[in-house]
Amino acid sequence: MTLYLIGIGLNDEKDITLKGLEAVKKCKYVYLESYTSILQVPVIKLEEFYGKKIILADRLMVEKRTNDILADAKENDVAFLVIGDIFGATTHIDLVLRAKALGINCEFIHNASIMNAIGVVGLELYKFGKTTSIPFPEKGFKPETYYDVIKMNKEMGLHTLVLLDLRPVEQRFVTVNLGIQYLLEIASTRGDGVFDENTMVVGCARIGGDFHIKYGKAKDLLTHDFGKPLHCLIIPGKLHFIEEEALKQWE
Repeated sequence: MTLYLIGIGLNDEKDITLKGLEAVKKCKYVYLESYTSILQVPVIKLEEFYGKKIILADRLMVEKRTNDILADAKENDVAFLVIGDIFGATTHIDLVLRAKALGINCEFIHNASIMNAIGVVGLELYKFGKTTSIPFPEKGFKPETYYDVIKMNKEMGLHTLVLLDLRPVEQRFVTVNLGIQYLLEIASTRGDGVFDENTMVVGCARIGGDFHIKYGKAKDLLTHDFGKPLHCLIIPGKLHFIEEEALKQWE
């Protein structure tokens, strides 16, 4: 029996590859990892298109109740669907390692992810530095690691892709506007010139689907309406003249 890890793309039910769809159709159980990203369509659309009942796998199931998924895969073909590409989260690698330890065969079917689709903005992908993310602050938890990553990348002239936290069950999402606000709050205490209201940034929404992109000063994007999630943010590094020209289309 086989555990298929299948990337299903960024937008809707039709983003799955033909190879991925063929694998889904022969699986007895189909899980959808439901906590690291969202699609722009409801799950029922996937069920209708795939012809399969989908089991939502939240963080607790994938990280703490992995054996439930693996028990199915020991006796049947099982599909584990991931929005974007399959290895966008370390927990997916952990699932593979656990499966292989139990002698379960694994097959990988890749798809587009935010890591390559972000090239639509016109910045050269190989000039991006370390990717970081902005989490929701909590009581006693207000990390500034993402600011430090931006600083490190800037010092090397590299672009920074900043992913923004999401809580789909609660319908809570860090927006571009909120991400900029958090960065400005940190910058006000640092005073190191890494980020301020005049920093040029790229705000992005729904990349891979009905996308919306805006390039401008942080203070201007702070109030811009980017619409529905998911959002992400780019702080450009040193720009090639072609990149400068490409960004102008989003001003």
